[in-house]
Amino acid sequence: MKLSGGVEWALHCCVVLTTAAQPVPAARLAELHDVSGSYLAKQLQALSRAGLVTSVQGKAGGYVLTRAAEQITVLDVVTAVDGVQPAFVCTEIRQRGPLASPPEACTRSCAIARAMADADAAWRDALRAVSVADLARSVDEDYGPATLAGVRAWLGGPDDAGRG
Repeated sequence: MKLSGGVEWALHCCVVLTTAAQPVPAARLAELHDVSGSYLAKQLQALSRAGLVTSVQGKAGGYVLTRAAEQITVLDVVTAVDGVQPAFVCTEIRQRGPLASPPEACTRSCAIARAMADADAAWRDALRAVSVADLARSVDEDYGPATLAGVRAWLGGPDDAGRG
């Protein structure tokens, strides 16, 4: 299964939002990630439709997580951006060709469809077991706590990040 690039951007945005003390404008998130604002806006809209982020209006507006990062799973973000469809869809190939099985003989999924469904379920379980908070902790573990603290300062504005 290949996930869209939007999943990666959406996950990065969710991790960044865990550090924010105030709503973060989409343009600021796009600048931080060096990505097109319109492209990132599509991912943020998908997260918003799924109820994972909300847009706060006004001068100090922007995006915030709708609940604690511990309560948002990687699977939540994946399904918000790419949908809930399974990675594999059986087309009943066994009912085609010169040795086709009749439909009445195909009341049970074939071994291939069962294996793929099991793999899809395992993949979803693995993504369901990782929260956005887990990802943020991993950033701290991998790069040190100064990384997300630097992101938090940068989000606060040029003066807060020491960029004058």
